[in-house]
Amino acid sequence: MGRMGILKLLCAIGFLVVLASNVWNISRWSESRGVYDDICYLRQAHLFERFGLRGIDTDVTFDDDHYLKSSLKAIGYAEWHDVKRAPCHPFIPAVDKHVLQYPPGTGFVLSLFPAGFRVAPLYVLTSIVAVGFSLLALTYASTLYRLILVAAFGDCAIYLMINPTKASYSMAPTMIVCALAGFLTAKIFMDGPRRRLVLLALVGLLIGLSVNFRLPNVFLAAGYCLYLAGAFALARSRDTFLQGLLFGVAFVLGMAPTLIANAINAGSPFATTYGSVDAVPPELSASVLLSYLVDVQFTLLAISAAWTAWLWRFDQGRAKRVAILVAANIAVNAIFFMTHPIFTPYYIIPIDMLSLWTLLFATLDLRGERAAEGAAFPQPANA
Repeated sequence: MGRMGILKLLCAIGFLVVLASNVWNISRWSESRGVYDDICYLRQAHLFERFGLRGIDTDVTFDDDHYLKSSLKAIGYAEWHDVKRAPCHPFIPAVDKHVLQYPPGTGFVLSLFPAGFRVAPLYVLTSIVAVGFSLLALTYASTLYRLILVAAFGDCAIYLMINPTKASYSMAPTMIVCALAGFLTAKIFMDGPRRRLVLLALVGLLIGLSVNFRLPNVFLAAGYCLYLAGAFALARSRDTFLQGLLFGVAFVLGMAPTLIANAINAGSPFATTYGSVDAVPPELSASVLLSYLVDVQFTLLAISAAWTAWLWRFDQGRAKRVAILVAANIAVNAIFFMTHPIFTPYYIIPIDMLSLWTLLFATLDLRGERAAEGAAFPQPANA
């Protein structure tokens, strides 16, 4: 084993040490944190466990087994006895019922684990996925500098899988999707044209699936849509049209469970189950902006922006195309969340991680081969 092999082995051991730390931390978590969101996600899981796929209907009257009442009583909620006043269950006039406001994906994922032990295994799985992609990145590290990059990024990414990810159960499956979608996004640009359509469809499907965990994840598709629309406007070719079409169709298919849930719980696939408190118009707030500026998620966003700028200056067609897509995605998501008058320590973590995983694998796959630029994405109109 050469020097690089030994260093890669040491990096892998470092990843496993951080994973072990995560598992030890997670093993001491309680599912009863007194957080309203937690109870509501677990209620969705309970509905799926009890009714199967019919659990997508979250009408509060289905609490005939008093699961929701008991959960609220356990945390000292003053009006636990009246489920119609339960948190996260706004009244929807169109269907005349109180329903769970969140999309069904997080509850469905939680329902795959045993009652009372749903959260810990989900977060352990999330950490394992981060380790897996970090180890995959190690195989691409061909120089000492890239190895250092992977080591630093991997250790941070694994840790981030519990903090700030633990702030919301919806973040755990979102982080898994961001890692996989980031890897595949880099492959779209770095691989040859044969697999491009398949990869675009897979990325579209994954980002669509992420919407089922958190509705704001719909903005993760913004950069892809803008890039693909721009590619078609410039090239006007059959290839660029198919690329955009496949991505869009796969994206809609991925978010189909949320559209179905909206139709059942809100009366229309395009109606929201969120109440007026959460469905607020954009607003610039100095306090919200300051909260982001001093938070770790903004640091990650700044690193993503700087890394994107560096990739743009790499002076290679493929690198610039990755940079354009990531920059568009960062810009749209930053504008949305910075003008959303509510701050949480995890709102922009998804765009941070999707961007960083994409940039990592794109950087590792750059070999300075200008000959590859001819196969860059998208193809010219006469290709």
